[in-house]
Amino acid sequence: MARENGEAGGDCSWKKQVDDIKEMFEFKEVLGTGAFSEVVLAEERSTGKMFAVKCIPKKALKGKESSIENEIAVLRKIKHENIVALEDIYESSNHLYLIMQLVSGGELFDRIVEKGFYTEKDASTLIRQVLDAVNYLHSMGIVHRDLKPENLLYFNPQDGSKIMISDFGLSKMEGTGDVMSTACGTPGYVAPEVLAQKPYSKAVDCWSIGVIAYILLCGYPPFYDENDSKLFEQILKADYEFDAPYWDDISDSAKDFISCLMEKDPTKRYTCEQSLRHPWIAGDTALCKNIHESVSRQMRKNFAKSKWRQAFNATAVVRHMRRLHSNLNVLPLPTLPVPWHQLLPPLPQGRSPAGHSLPQLRR
Repeated sequence: MARENGEAGGDCSWKKQVDDIKEMFEFKEVLGTGAFSEVVLAEERSTGKMFAVKCIPKKALKGKESSIENEIAVLRKIKHENIVALEDIYESSNHLYLIMQLVSGGELFDRIVEKGFYTEKDASTLIRQVLDAVNYLHSMGIVHRDLKPENLLYFNPQDGSKIMISDFGLSKMEGTGDVMSTACGTPGYVAPEVLAQKPYSKAVDCWSIGVIAYILLCGYPPFYDENDSKLFEQILKADYEFDAPYWDDISDSAKDFISCLMEKDPTKRYTCEQSLRHPWIAGDTALCKNIHESVSRQMRKNFAKSKWRQAFNATAVVRHMRRLHSNLNVLPLPTLPVPWHQLLPPLPQGRSPAGHSLPQLRR
């Protein structure tokens, strides 16, 4: 049986104590495993609703209990239509269980590749939803710190489905007494000030949104090198270009929008509020020309192996959902904080991002 944690004056009343989580949820397939946790597809016995349950052994939290519980308590307060919800938290003698909203629409790049028609306007609409959600987080003093395409999921398989931000394992509250300076995130999307190990702020999320927007318009990343140190050097210098011919048909407004977000100096970088007012987002400057062929070709070339880097069993989910007469595909859910170098994806061998020769460091 579950029981509320009723410590007098305690800060953990949001946790529900449970002797055996399986009295409340029927565990199905394992969706994924991380360094510190396991995510399981589960059906709530009382309602029949499906959730993703993240099972975290307490022994993995030794010495981090206070900070992790504080962050989870904050994340539980987040309610936004474009953010995957943390529905509930249970605690047993040995585990924490995070009950997560289950999203079923597939991953951002997969859906774009599957489309037959894709425009700047589509990319603008996607980025506006991300900006709305991140602006909401920033208004609450929360910095995500690991925004990347893999963490952008569609809510359902329908055309016009909204986009959802997931994975708050590296999120951080601003103004909690400690200056953010931990190098974390995924290198290809991380801001220069993070790699420089300087104190940083919510501006790091805006940089990452700029990188995502760049990829959405050409299909390859702005920074690339098989050598990690050279990759970092490119990012530290904000050394990127709008390469021909891949950017020839992209509007100047889109390029300006990206440049405002991928600004090396975080004090000059656009905030989410400023970005939401940019003509490419708020106006009518995003072009409606079909760029699907070029973008999808580059996405297939540069991100085709991304699924193999993800620790989750999509096949198991689809099989289970089909039994429930649904045609669903479930994607990864939050991971606990790990050092950024453990998150570095394997880089493809022997080619440049756009399949053409790029100098190691463009001047």
